[in-house]
Amino acid sequence: MSRRILIVVGHPDPSPDRLCRGLAKAYGEGAEKAGHAVRRVDLAALDCPMLRTMQEFEHGAVPVGLREAADAIVWAEHIVFVFPLWLGTMPAMLKAFLEQVMRPGTAFAHPDKDGGFTKTLLRGRSARVVVTMGMPAVLYRLWFLGHGLAGMRRSILHFVGISPVRETLFGMVAGAGDATRAKWIRQMRGLGERAG
Repeated sequence: MSRRILIVVGHPDPSPDRLCRGLAKAYGEGAEKAGHAVRRVDLAALDCPMLRTMQEFEHGAVPVGLREAADAIVWAEHIVFVFPLWLGTMPAMLKAFLEQVMRPGTAFAHPDKDGGFTKTLLRGRSARVVVTMGMPAVLYRLWFLGHGLAGMRRSILHFVGISPVRETLFGMVAGAGDATRAKWIRQMRGLGERAG
């Protein structure tokens, strides 16, 4: 069955040589080959201002340059985030992007005046988080408990209703040879074909 897939490249460096771009491209190629509808957002090509006040987050509009990306999140049935691990978590630009597009009215709604729980507006969507890192992936999971990814999964994606969230971690990327990188590209192409 065909799915609507959004691929978000969260690497702030616009260089086409970045592994994150190659992984995202392979996922998209696999998905399109399998007949899925694919849209792409590359944060390095966007102007993504930082939110500075709660008032702006609660009542401000999504910036004009990010409206298409916010619409793509609502459109998607499956969202793939691809980014490098920086200081144990996502780069600041990706966090700023998520703060801008996961606003009230787009991603969630506050409870009505009678109280209750926050209403998730992105329920029914799934996600895959793909992360490259300099350390071994197993070390990040076991020693650091994957804290940066756990925060993204629980405090952002699950909060707005996106579930399940699956993770693919590629470690020791700086020293990876051509054969290893080619294997990772094939893995991402396969994930794209399955929309997983």
